Amino acid sequence: MDSLVNSLTRLRATQLLFLTWVSTSVAGTTPESILQGFKAAPNPSVSLFQPLLNDPTGNFSLGFLRVEQTQLALAVLHVASSQPLWLANPTQLATWSDRTQFFFNGSLVISDPQSSLFWSTQTNGDTVVLLNSSNLQIQKLDNPVTILWQSFNFPTNTLVENQNFTANMSLISSNGLYSMRLGYNFYALYAKFQDNSADHMYWKHTALEAEAAIVQGQGPIHALVNSYGYLGLYQNSTAKPVDVQPFNSYHRPIDLFLLVRLEPDGNLKAYYWDGSNWVENYKAISDTCQLPSPCGSYGLCTPQGCSCLDNRTEFRSGSDCVPVETGDFCGEQLVKDNYEVLTRNGVEVPFKELMQYETTSSLGECEGLCENNCSCWGAVYNNASGFCFTLDYPIQTLVSVGDDSKVGYFKVKREKLLYNEFSSVIFLSLTGCEGIDKLEHASASSRCKTSSDDQVSEGFARFERCSAILATVLIEESCLGLGRSVGLEFGWTPFGSAMDHRFMVLGHSHWARPCFVSAHSGLRGTLV
Repeated sequence: MDSLVNSLTRLRATQLLFLTWVSTSVAGTTPESILQGFKAAPNPSVSLFQPLLNDPTGNFSLGFLRVEQTQLALAVLHVASSQPLWLANPTQLATWSDRTQFFFNGSLVISDPQSSLFWSTQTNGDTVVLLNSSNLQIQKLDNPVTILWQSFNFPTNTLVENQNFTANMSLISSNGLYSMRLGYNFYALYAKFQDNSADHMYWKHTALEAEAAIVQGQGPIHALVNSYGYLGLYQNSTAKPVDVQPFNSYHRPIDLFLLVRLEPDGNLKAYYWDGSNWVENYKAISDTCQLPSPCGSYGLCTPQGCSCLDNRTEFRSGSDCVPVETGDFCGEQLVKDNYEVLTRNGVEVPFKELMQYETTSSLGECEGLCENNCSCWGAVYNNASGFCFTLDYPIQTLVSVGDDSKVGYFKVKREKLLYNEFSSVIFLSLTGCEGIDKLEHASASSRCKTSSDDQVSEGFARFERCSAILATVLIEESCLGLGRSVGLEFGWTPFGSAMDHRFMVLGHSHWARPCFVSAHSGLRGTLV
């Protein structure tokens, strides 16, 4: 269960370093160039940042960024704000140890005691410099100087002004879930909802081609954060832009440092540094509900905030309505036994304009497309248009709309239905079970007490002839201070051998997460 819950927690094994704000001071003795033979190791007494190389203005610094005490990232920082702008190897961090070595032998190299050669630029240069643009370069001191390698060609989650972003690059959010890439005449944002599956486009901006047109055969487009306050698309460096995405500071006479960053929530935002703070200058997605998953797994986004698709489940900030899922429903003998079905009226997918769909004649036909497809997690049907959007990834956040003709059908893996730890006593009145009239299940909560002289069943309950199983469940809520009881009807399904049935609740309690109750533990039975 733990592996299922933790499989996609937005902190995956190949997760990029979360670029946090850190406090740092850059010593005035830090050099402005590095020559062959330079060596450095992490200083155990440094708690946050150890500078190694400054740009001529002192605005930027290359150094060791200490992460969670034990890890090291080679990073370029904006000094005044301590904001990392670039990381050498964002998918994996080195060890903060005096045995970790950073040196320049023509290549920039990090040698880690656990992995030997940890990272290298694989070059043969003469010097390393940090430009006043924050671009780290390895140069060959020929006449003229040759640039062998530069950090601007390997962005992480950030683009700074006058940094080219080309079709063979990606911006990747700090949690590794979202990316930005260029197409033939557009740039777009993509989500990775699960490993080993295709990314899903959730936002797209197509070039308007107002000032210049894209000419086929003249090369791919590239993007650039222009100091005049916009993100421009260009087909070549000398022509006018084929698209201008203006920021709030567009054509304002300000001399400020600009950057664009792909945020952990999947939004693309621009900022400028006003001398003391980063000021938001632009955001691609202005409506929170149009982000890929603002309310988490099986969440529902409304103008008032977040809730859960299952309205009997309470939304809790920072957690998912259902633990994050992975995989699919394939490879099992009985596919339909692997999941429950959750339906909800008045919902739609946030980025449906970018999704493929089929036209079906009914809701049932649309649901059938998903039910009979083991790689499908859900479907959203529009009764007015007949459009059926099938979801081939674990369910994320849906958008609440005031139109009940838009209906969602969602699969939930059965092992994700957890017994609610807050319930106190559950009385089960079973029909069709010879010899047993009532079962009483006491939860593990020590705050709740039961009073019963019923005989305690050892191990699991044996039901030899339970053909028709329908349970009326009475949930005592006095432990929650509500002072009332709620009666609910649940369908029950037996499994195991004919002589040794166990039973699982397929319904949900009305106030919190789904229930999953097995009749093999903590049972008290009354014989008649």
